[in-house]
Amino acid sequence: MGEIVGAGLIAHVPTIVLPEEIRRELNDGQDTTLVSGLQQLRREVFDVLDYDTVVVLDSHWATTVEWVVTAQDRRSGLFTSEELPRGMSRRPYDFPGDPELAHLIAGKGAENSTWITAIDDHSLPIFYATTNVWEYLGQGLPDKRWISIGVCQTADGEDALRLGRALGTAIAESDRKVLLIASGAMSHTFWPLRKLRDHEAAGVEHIFSPEAAAADAERIDWFKRGDHARVLETMDEFHRFKPEARFQHYLMMIGALGEGDCTAPGRQYGEYENSVGTGQVHLWFDRPEDGFPAAHATPTDPDYVRQMSGPGADVPAAG
Repeated sequence: MGEIVGAGLIAHVPTIVLPEEIRRELNDGQDTTLVSGLQQLRREVFDVLDYDTVVVLDSHWATTVEWVVTAQDRRSGLFTSEELPRGMSRRPYDFPGDPELAHLIAGKGAENSTWITAIDDHSLPIFYATTNVWEYLGQGLPDKRWISIGVCQTADGEDALRLGRALGTAIAESDRKVLLIASGAMSHTFWPLRKLRDHEAAGVEHIFSPEAAAADAERIDWFKRGDHARVLETMDEFHRFKPEARFQHYLMMIGALGEGDCTAPGRQYGEYENSVGTGQVHLWFDRPEDGFPAAHATPTDPDYVRQMSGPGADVPAAG
């Protein structure tokens, strides 16, 4: 029987893979603590914990008509970002995948009234929300498998929780010990281009608004207390500050960890920092002594049943 042995809300910002001298130039002579935080997390968790597979909930990979989980036997190549090619160019990545777990996750879609597809196409693009965190937390650990699940741009919060429930159930039925990485930011509004270069330093005063920084700080406090229920209860309020990917990376993670039943407190690595207006933090949730709560069951959704039984149900279309 498998289980989740740790989970984290992890920042992946481009700054972390820039050379140190450039990071210091951008931050008034100081290095970002997001780097030292990841290095500490590697030493204290990823280098010592007993686990088989890392599942990255990738807030940069947006699908449209279904959730997608990577099912390649291995992913390798050179990554250049379409978003910031000057800062992330031809960065090598190479890690084994976990096709068996990927297909098991996809197989839990129907019982959670959602659509999940496992894709083993080696031409499938990869995104820096996966590769940047792998460089710090996975590189040099060749026996650890890594897979990614994208966010879905047509999904709402309930859909993200359904994906998380499918993920948690699949892991429990596997023989895998798994780490989850919710790779993404908190509040996520960029400064406009003509102002952006005045706000590249890491200080909280550069977050897009004091209200966004306060909303992030409030939730970081709840995370540290293990009050995931309160985070979930106030998602509509948090959406005012445009969390990255509508916070689907976190919602998928907490759906796998039992939602409001989860009371695992977070340990912060590094400081809460700005990245051109957005709120960034590393928080790690250790496995409770008796394990994380089981994923909730999803009640059957009549709309899902109707769509799955209708004409062309197996061939979704995208514009």
